[in-house]
Amino acid sequence: MCYHASIHTKKENISMAYQHILFDLDGTLTDSKEGIIKGFVYALSKFGITVSDLKELEVVIGPPIDLSFRQFFGLSEEDTAAAVKVYREYYRETGLYENEVYDGIEELLKKLKKEGKDLLVATSKPEPFARRILEHFDLAKYFTFIGGSGLKGERNSKAEVIRYVLKEAGVTQTDKAVMVGDRKHDMIGAKETNLASIGVLYGYGDEKELLEAGAEQLAKDTDELFNLIVNQ
Repeated sequence: MCYHASIHTKKENISMAYQHILFDLDGTLTDSKEGIIKGFVYALSKFGITVSDLKELEVVIGPPIDLSFRQFFGLSEEDTAAAVKVYREYYRETGLYENEVYDGIEELLKKLKKEGKDLLVATSKPEPFARRILEHFDLAKYFTFIGGSGLKGERNSKAEVIRYVLKEAGVTQTDKAVMVGDRKHDMIGAKETNLASIGVLYGYGDEKELLEAGAEQLAKDTDELFNLIVNQ
């Protein structure tokens, strides 16, 4: 594999340092695989769908869950709505705690705050769940604003979530903002909102996925991510 630590595809001359750092949650701040996969297994069982190899379900980590139910399991719009409801029944009580913070994340957040960076969360996960997870791990204190999708289907794409977070946080200088995430949806959302983007390789997306989606830079770990952010 040919690995590139810093790749500029759209903004070849970024002269302004990043000030507003938008983080994805699942696969970027926390490893949420166990809870998400168990939630999908639970929901799919209600439709008579079984998955023999749970590793195949890793594709559902990151994208909006309704999209995953439709795209990967062929559920109708009506069945998707029902599956999302069942999934959330499991997730809100059990799944969101079947989760762990990636090594180095809290130290990264501490160092970025010391550098005076404005830290935000932009996740496709429902906002109340995201807040509970970050509060559970005592990470919420590092963020100016934690934004996600709505429980009634609001902000159904990553671009919509990003726009919402920028608006609620009062960020007007988008040329000083960067989206950090591990899946193509994060990179596509950044591109659609004209934000810079950094893809992390310790999550669930690989180099090929991230670059094809428009990632401008890649970081293999939290140390490299810190350097990309502060030395921009």
